[in-house]
Amino acid sequence: MRVSREEFEALVEEALTQLPAEFRAALDNVAVMVEEEPSDDDLEGVGIDPRDPDRDDLFGLYQGIPLIDRDSFYSGLPDRVLIYRGPILRACDTRREVIREVRDTVQHELGHFFGLEEHELPF
Repeated sequence: MRVSREEFEALVEEALTQLPAEFRAALDNVAVMVEEEPSDDDLEGVGIDPRDPDRDDLFGLYQGIPLIDRDSFYSGLPDRVLIYRGPILRACDTRREVIREVRDTVQHELGHFFGLEEHELPF
């Protein structure tokens, strides 16, 4: 599937605007960014062997301190949500699938920002 970087970034922005207002308002000190591919460190950090040719692809990654784990004195660098363009495009056959996967991945990674564990996320 071919989607330009600019168009892909616009899909990520659209996914953010579709969040309910109360969630968008809580996205303070978090940067949502598009990366082409996960680094070997990113893959290893979630238990994926980057040398395994049959490994699962990583579509997104949350890096930071979840809101529920912060105290009133918290001040740090912005948390990051990384959305990986290459793996998503390789997994999708249609534009509609790309749109859905971007939305689901953004929501999934922001779920971690809000403190949800992997088993608590709907996708």
